[in-house]
Amino acid sequence: MTGHRFTIHRVAAMLGKEFLQMRRDRMTIGMLIGIPLMQLFLFGYAINMVPRHLPTVIVVSDPGPFADSMIAGLNNSSYFAIVKATASRPEARQMLAENRVAFAIEIPANFSRDLVRGAAPNLLVEADATDPAAGSYATSAVLGLATTALRDDLVGPLAARAAQPAAFNVVVHNLYNPEANTQYNVVPGLLGIILTMTMVMATSIVLTRERERGTYENLLAMPTRPFEIMVGKITPNIFVGAFQAALILSVARLVFHVPMIGSYGLLVFAGTVFITALLAVGYTISTIATNQMQAMQMTFFFFMPSILLSGFAFPFRGMPEWAQWVGEVLPITHYLRIVRGILLKGNGMVEIWPDIWPMILFLFAAGTIAVLRFRQTLD
Repeated sequence: MTGHRFTIHRVAAMLGKEFLQMRRDRMTIGMLIGIPLMQLFLFGYAINMVPRHLPTVIVVSDPGPFADSMIAGLNNSSYFAIVKATASRPEARQMLAENRVAFAIEIPANFSRDLVRGAAPNLLVEADATDPAAGSYATSAVLGLATTALRDDLVGPLAARAAQPAAFNVVVHNLYNPEANTQYNVVPGLLGIILTMTMVMATSIVLTRERERGTYENLLAMPTRPFEIMVGKITPNIFVGAFQAALILSVARLVFHVPMIGSYGLLVFAGTVFITALLAVGYTISTIATNQMQAMQMTFFFFMPSILLSGFAFPFRGMPEWAQWVGEVLPITHYLRIVRGILLKGNGMVEIWPDIWPMILFLFAAGTIAVLRFRQTLD
C-alpha cells in the first residue's frame, strides 16, 4: 500500500527527468522561444493596416504649372510615391497590370484650360483593386491633397476658384474589381495559403517517418542518389497539390463567382512551380528534423512569415522595406500576385514572368540545400 501513496520524492524524480529531457532537446526549446518572438516582432514592426508611399504613375496629358503642382503635392504626401510621369495611358495601364504601381492618376487634356474657365475638370484615378483594402485610404486622400496642392496657384483672378469646395472632380475607377469585392482578393489568396500549409507539411515528415519506422536504413541501402530520392518523395505530392488547386479554383468559380479571365495553362504552369517549391521546403525540413513532432514545429517558422508577409492577411506595401524584402523571398508572395493577376487581370506570360523566376530560383535553392543536407548515415 505504501507504494501507491503520493510522495514528493517520486514527483521530484519525474520533474528532474523531464527537465533533463527538455534541456537535451534544444531545438524544441528554441522553437518554443522563437515562435512567440517571431509573432511579437512581425505584428509589432511589420504589420501596418494603413499602407503609405504606394507606387503611383502619373499620366500627364496637359503639362503645365497646375500639373507640376499636383505632382509635387501628391509626391510629398505620405500616401503616394510617384515612380514615373508619362504621357502614355497604355504604358500606365501596363504598369498596373504588371503590379509595378498601385495607382495611375491622369491629368487629362485641357485640364488647365477648363480650370481657368471655371469649369470643373475631371481628375482620373485608376486603382488596382485586386486588393481593395490596400488603397482605400490613399484613394480618399486624393481630393484633399490635390486641392491643397493647387491652393498657391489659384490666386489673383483665380482666387474664387480656390474658395470653392473643389476646383475639379475626382473620378475613381477600381480596375479589375470594380465592386471592391473582398472575396475576389481573399479566395484566390486562400489557394496559396492552403497549398503552403498542406504541401510543406506533407513532405516535412517523409524522412523522419522513415527513421521512426526503422526503414531509413533500407532507403540508404537502395542504389539511389539523394536527388533521386528527393524527386521520388515529392513527385506524388505534386499531383495531390494539383488536385487541391483544381478543387479550390472550382469552388472559387462556382460558389464565390470569382472571375477567371486569364489562361488556365499559365495557371497550371505557375501552380506546378509553386507546389514544387513548397515540397522542396518541406523536404529540406525533413532532412534537418530528428522526429515528426520536431518537423511539424519547424514548419511554423515557414507558415507564419508566409501568411503575414505575403500580402494575404495584410497589405504588402504597408509593411516596412525590410519586411517587404523578406516577403519577396517567399514563393507565396509571388504566387498570390500571379493568381490574382491571371484570374482578375487576364495577365499573360510577360506580366507574370517577374514573379515566376523568383519562384524557380527559390525552388533550386531549396532543392540544393535539401540534397546537401541529406543524411547518408543513421547517425
